[in-house]
Amino acid sequence: MTRRVAVTGIGIVAPGGVGVPAFWDLLTAGRTATRGITLFDASGYRSRVAAECDFDPAACGLDDEQIATADRYVQFALVAAAEAVRASGLDLAAEDPWRVGVSLGSAVGGTTRLEHDYVLASASGSRWDVDHRRVGPHLERVFAPSTLASHVAEAHGAHGPVQTVSTGCTSGLDAIGYAFHSIEEGRADIVLAGAADSPISPITVACFDAIKATTANNDDPAGASRPFDARRDGFVLGEGGAVLVLEELEHARRRGAEVLCEVGGFATFGNAYHMTGLTTEGLEMSRAIDEALAHARADRTEVDYVNAHGSGTKQNDRHETAAVKRSLGEHAYKTPMSSIKSMVGHSLGAIGAIEVVACTLALARGVVPPTANYEVPDPECDLDYVPRTAREMPLRTVLSVGSGFGGFQSAVVLRRTGAR
Repeated sequence: MTRRVAVTGIGIVAPGGVGVPAFWDLLTAGRTATRGITLFDASGYRSRVAAECDFDPAACGLDDEQIATADRYVQFALVAAAEAVRASGLDLAAEDPWRVGVSLGSAVGGTTRLEHDYVLASASGSRWDVDHRRVGPHLERVFAPSTLASHVAEAHGAHGPVQTVSTGCTSGLDAIGYAFHSIEEGRADIVLAGAADSPISPITVACFDAIKATTANNDDPAGASRPFDARRDGFVLGEGGAVLVLEELEHARRRGAEVLCEVGGFATFGNAYHMTGLTTEGLEMSRAIDEALAHARADRTEVDYVNAHGSGTKQNDRHETAAVKRSLGEHAYKTPMSSIKSMVGHSLGAIGAIEVVACTLALARGVVPPTANYEVPDPECDLDYVPRTAREMPLRTVLSVGSGFGGFQSAVVLRRTGAR
């Protein structure tokens, strides 16, 4: 018999606030957390706005060793995981550690500290023979992406399957999907799953400037992220981290845990097409949606809300709209679909996990987050994008989709327990 997978705890570090209450307040109010970049001097860049986290690791409970050894994105994950475990009511010390796993995603890993320390070691790029004495002793841990999952596993005593997933902007969805499979197939009973990224750094901003993927709307930071709006001109870079406690359903019930929702299905495919480009037909994303719904044994007419990738680039928004219409048929026109990137930006590998937390809250509280800044419709994007104002409505089945550079297309189905 296939094992069912529950979500019993969530934690988050996001632009606009640390912790679930602040995050949900931002989304339901339709506020944006986008501002001019403050983490470095961005005056010479094409895109100078981002959705930054106001984050103090010490105030969030990290100790001196964690602050010294962990890059910013790992610190996000540590704080989010701690909140998720507290919320779940789990006593991990009483669990079999070999049945507890970690699955976390990141698109760009330790970019922040790697870049900072390279500048120090190379005397701002003037030396080819870099001087290791100029940097701290923990650079190797920053260099290896695997340390994201290992830091969290160490903090919570997880000895089961521990992995870092890096599949571009679908990393968060994929890490949750792989955690789901680990429990469904019996390799673990509990998995801390999610993602983190802190890409707001000179090198990352320069990379996206070069391909003009990010917005140049620097005069209106709050209105710069405009998914599906005809005036959109690129995405707003963000940062953050989110972790969910996934737990085998009967295990959760035996200990009397509150079940927030279930992960019903997951699928991921590649398009083998282009590093950054997308087809207009949305075939690959549509296939991921179809397979995720089949995995969840859900008919397309059961989908009550689609959490869009909704990056705010023209090719993505049109590709995604086409994919949803292809998969849901006429039901797509009756289904609200919104992008929280309009409020918290695009945190690359982290955003998929942040969006799944938003979906979990939407299911639990019966509220669909809005698409902020959506005012001028694009004739090629003709679905219900929940403009500007959150919408109260009963939800039983929610679909979250993601699209990543490299051709990655992923979908996750979440359901209220009993919604079968």
